[in-house]
Amino acid sequence: MPAATETVQQAAVADFRYTPPPAAATARRILVKPNLGYPVGPPVTVGMPVLKAVLTGLRQVNPSAEILIVEGVCSPVPLSEIADRLGVRSLLDEGMQLLDADQLPQAEYPNRLPSPTRFASLWAPRLLAEVDCRITVGTLKQTNLQSSPLISASLKNLYGLLPRDRYKARSSHSRGQLHRPSVPLVLRDVWGCIGHLFDGAVVDGSWRYISPDWKPDRAKAGQWLGQVIWGEDPIAVDRQACRVAQFEEPEYLQTLAQWRQNLLTCPPS
Repeated sequence: MPAATETVQQAAVADFRYTPPPAAATARRILVKPNLGYPVGPPVTVGMPVLKAVLTGLRQVNPSAEILIVEGVCSPVPLSEIADRLGVRSLLDEGMQLLDADQLPQAEYPNRLPSPTRFASLWAPRLLAEVDCRITVGTLKQTNLQSSPLISASLKNLYGLLPRDRYKARSSHSRGQLHRPSVPLVLRDVWGCIGHLFDGAVVDGSWRYISPDWKPDRAKAGQWLGQVIWGEDPIAVDRQACRVAQFEEPEYLQTLAQWRQNLLTCPPS
């Protein structure tokens, strides 16, 4: 587990200059997981100015690293077409690649939490364990699932790394098995299996975006916030993002913050 710090930074979108975690400076390969799951621009997906600033910051501290942009979509539209529509390819230099998470070799990641909610392990790209630095770049959204608000930020963004063919339910385009018993509860397992591996997190808080239902691409607009929140710990970053947007902080973030502290204080033998 990266030795993440609770320090969280915040800046206006126009002033955002990404400060990567220390691991990025010496990494041979860096994995960036941006929220690009839908063929729709901000606030549904990460804005290109924010993603560009992240990639620029990484390249400035490490000119020679291979930077792998990895996403698994939740749409019938393939990642290659989404990338073309959103303008992702224009941000990439010769040392950067765009990879579809669903098409990568998979590995099983054990859950480090003392009491898993549902999953004792989760499958995700094997690449996640092979790179030297991992960054999650999420968007700030609230959907309504089972009549309860669900906050999506850097941690929920990791759903896109979990293979649809393994976790699909009624729809082959989504990961329905990860919605039971509830997304907030399963997010604990997501952090316990793969979230703790991440060295850094960024939340595009350009908008305070609220969807009328469970689909994050339904709302037509949001309230402009114009902020970016980032740091080394996805849990701390998401908690600060909730404060910035004046969203009620989800209980799972509070629980994970305590569990993370316990794991850091008493690491497994």
